[in-house]
Amino acid sequence: MLSNIKIILVETSHPGNIGAVARAMKNMALSQLCLVAPKQFPSADATSRAAGAHDLLSNVQIVESLAEAVADCHIIIGASARDRTISWPELTARQAAEKFSGPQYAENKIGIVFGRENSGLKNDELDLCRFLVKIPCNSAFSSLNLAAAVQVVSYEFFMAQGKPSASEAGDKETDPLATAEQMESFYQHLYQTMADIGFLHVDKSQSIMRRLRRVFNRAQLDCKELDILRGILRFSQNHNQ
Repeated sequence: MLSNIKIILVETSHPGNIGAVARAMKNMALSQLCLVAPKQFPSADATSRAAGAHDLLSNVQIVESLAEAVADCHIIIGASARDRTISWPELTARQAAEKFSGPQYAENKIGIVFGRENSGLKNDELDLCRFLVKIPCNSAFSSLNLAAAVQVVSYEFFMAQGKPSASEAGDKETDPLATAEQMESFYQHLYQTMADIGFLHVDKSQSIMRRLRRVFNRAQLDCKELDILRGILRFSQNHNQ
């Protein structure tokens, strides 16, 4: 299952950190690295810090936006050390690894997103994430180096492969989870439908959509469930015309 995990770095400033992340990943048998608009890459510093993980750097995926990076992912986890005004469902690194290492997630691609070295992830980037992962550490000094944060999270997923996953309540449907791209299309459809029926107010639309994202992210919709919801939206739009 480790082959299904994609580590995503957003606007990394220091190329040496990219190399250090590649090394940390290879230590824990992770192989998919994606860079979103890196400030400098390729770089000799990155190659030097990779120290034997050059194959990861050679196969790195480079994209211009986070939406593009997570489009093929079914589960997106954002890493952040900061508290947010609007809370996302939170897990520790260990809880995330234990939760998503079960056989029911074996066919799902998991994107784990790490933000900028100096400011982390923006709220609109966290909107694309279904969970927020935090690494418990000293509250008086909670800022981890980027590669160290990736190392901790990768380690937990590596270790979780040797543990039986906890049984989860609920049905065990076999329909695949909706990808990030499918969810974004649904959110656009939802927004347009609410606008068409006069539900949205311009000054509150962003806050409402952010909270609705939280609702549906917690649900972890599969493709069939998403089709049902899209059908309801189409019915509502047709009867409002």
